[in-house]
Amino acid sequence: MIAIVGGGIAGLAAARRLQGHGYDVRVFEASSQVGGLAATTETAGDPIEQFYHHLSASEETIVDLLEDLGLGDDLEWPIGKNAYYVDGTVYPMDKPWEILAFPHWSLYDKFRLGMLTLDVDVRGGIPRFDTYDDLADFEDVPVKQFCIEHTTRNVYETFFEPLLEAKFGERMDDVSAAWLLGRIKFRGERDLLRGEPLGYLDGGFGRLLDRLVEDVGRENIETDTRVTDVGTENAELRDVTVEHAAEADGGEMASGFTSVETYDADAVVVAAMPNVLESLTGYECDITFQGTVCSVVSMDESLTDTYWLNIADDAPFGALIEHTNFVPPERYGGEHLLYVPKYVQSADDPVWQMSDREVADHWLDGIAALFPEFDRSQVNWVETARNPRTAPVYERGYLDMVIPYHLDDDVADGVYYAGMASRAQYPERSLNGGIVAGYECADRIVGEK
Repeated sequence: MIAIVGGGIAGLAAARRLQGHGYDVRVFEASSQVGGLAATTETAGDPIEQFYHHLSASEETIVDLLEDLGLGDDLEWPIGKNAYYVDGTVYPMDKPWEILAFPHWSLYDKFRLGMLTLDVDVRGGIPRFDTYDDLADFEDVPVKQFCIEHTTRNVYETFFEPLLEAKFGERMDDVSAAWLLGRIKFRGERDLLRGEPLGYLDGGFGRLLDRLVEDVGRENIETDTRVTDVGTENAELRDVTVEHAAEADGGEMASGFTSVETYDADAVVVAAMPNVLESLTGYECDITFQGTVCSVVSMDESLTDTYWLNIADDAPFGALIEHTNFVPPERYGGEHLLYVPKYVQSADDPVWQMSDREVADHWLDGIAALFPEFDRSQVNWVETARNPRTAPVYERGYLDMVIPYHLDDDVADGVYYAGMASRAQYPERSLNGGIVAGYECADRIVGEK
């Protein structure tokens, strides 16, 4: 039996891949719901992800999986409109003429930024087309230094710096230029006349999870079940021990884990955060993770006409992501749905300490400050999700801290890792990266890598 620790996208993808090679698998998920960061919340229509999700054109593995699962025809590629809020004004930033009209940059600023996004290095006056091919070349370069050298100081101060501060907070100066360059490449597919096509599954990515669960088999997935020990002997995996949640009267789950069971295992794939791997095996990972407080706000009317609005002005959030300017509100019973996220670097962050009601008031106050015409009576509900580890801090030297897929040299033969600290989630985390990580572990187990 192959044990999978974690019922998120990586764990389910690994399980399905292994089953395709004839392996017996069992997925253990500590919470009551599979999906991890792709878990959903209900609306008046289709369910929506608790944390915003979309696909970029470079994410081919998830597209292939959707095809395999019979969902390929339901993958749509609408335009995700981008804009930038500066000095009280929303500036569209999709089409070349919109960028040229941005008043805070000189023509030279726009030229240098445009060349970077096209992968052309114009430093020294001689264009080079291979400078940015290998991200590892920029692993140890500070992101501020990179931005100033490869665009201009004004572009850094008026554009990149506010985005970095919103994304990484007090850790922004530690971030590697490789992350920024990788993100530009990751999001580089753009229709010059319309904007950036982004992928979204009709009905939401919860349908992908449902189909994976169906394919793997519910009988092979145990929720409310926590793996507590990975047993090894003579540097080889022996077994895994799990605790099942106690069931109270009426079929509800009681607090605490009471029933303990040990399974013989030929391999274990830890498809979870590094702290779970460390608690099970002692393997220490130096990658720092940040958390997110993310709310879905349901409104009767749209706030803007933009999908992704980055915000340079003082606000309690760095971006507003209006999902129903990307996916039609009719799919959600006419509700207009807005994501309001904030990255937090520690549990001491004031927003992390707030109650859900306080978070909602904090966001709505911030929206009203940016948009004086905003009518709070148009808000139907606010649903807030929190997770202490939603993304790595992609600091300099990150690749040296990535956890190998096969931990035979570090822990024991038969122990594999497919969580967010894997190579597949560099230089940007994604659903696609989770699937790739799950596949990488499965392929090593079956001997294909």
